[in-house]
Amino acid sequence: MIILGGGVIGVEFSSVWRSFGAEVTIVEGLPRLVPAEDESISKQFERAFRKRGINFHTGVRFQSATQDDNTVTVTLDNGTVETADLLLVAVGRGPKTDGMGFEAVGVAMDRGYVLTDERLRTNIPGVFAVGDIVPGIQLAHRGFQHGIFVAEELAGLNPMVVSDRNIPKVTYSEPEVASVGYSEHAAKEEFGEADIAVYDYNLAGNGKSHILETAGSIKVIRQMDGPVLGVHMIGARVGELIGEAQLAVNWDAHPEDIAPLLHAHPTQNEALGEAFLAIAGKPLHAL
Repeated sequence: MIILGGGVIGVEFSSVWRSFGAEVTIVEGLPRLVPAEDESISKQFERAFRKRGINFHTGVRFQSATQDDNTVTVTLDNGTVETADLLLVAVGRGPKTDGMGFEAVGVAMDRGYVLTDERLRTNIPGVFAVGDIVPGIQLAHRGFQHGIFVAEELAGLNPMVVSDRNIPKVTYSEPEVASVGYSEHAAKEEFGEADIAVYDYNLAGNGKSHILETAGSIKVIRQMDGPVLGVHMIGARVGELIGEAQLAVNWDAHPEDIAPLLHAHPTQNEALGEAFLAIAGKPLHAL
């Protein structure tokens, strides 16, 4: 199978089909797989996919595809030719708002998306928009939160705005990827390289991860003498750890605030606790 697109959907389907025993090749036009994730996480992800026998081309664009009764042949713009039984196109999704009447009543649109402010208000008083038709990351739980937000806004409860950056993201592949907040690159661009500290905890130091036979890491990014700005994880089941990470990021918690709190032993959650301890200057089983 050839999969066109190495973002979340593309790598999830690649992982599934490889688990079924299929030979899989990914084509991604950007320089790395899961390009929306922190660069160090992408590099670890690529190593894991190579180990699983998943082939991929990055930094090269699709040029054409031809098919016969049994196969499909894909040509890339660097001249590489790949042939497979199937081609799966996973290059992203767009809104389906045609014919819904939005333009007819004057709702501001852009390429099918409904434009809103940070409180999800459109340009028409009393009209709100939620979910995937609002520009931004397309996640079910973002849509859920949008719905709750608008209901509370209408009830006069003045709900807190959660930016897309601070919504947790999980890629459900093997290994999993989970992240929330700033990447290292984005944090350094926003706050300056000298004002950012980063700690990368290797899951090799976590007993539960040994039991799960998973490799990976937990990367914590903080502002110097300031709050946690981002958490990025890779490994089996790390999606289950993202809840605590999003609390730390959205509550502007300092690692020193989290360090005294216990993480049950033996759990994979201990690894997140150890990462917070280390970046707070109190490493336990870490250098």
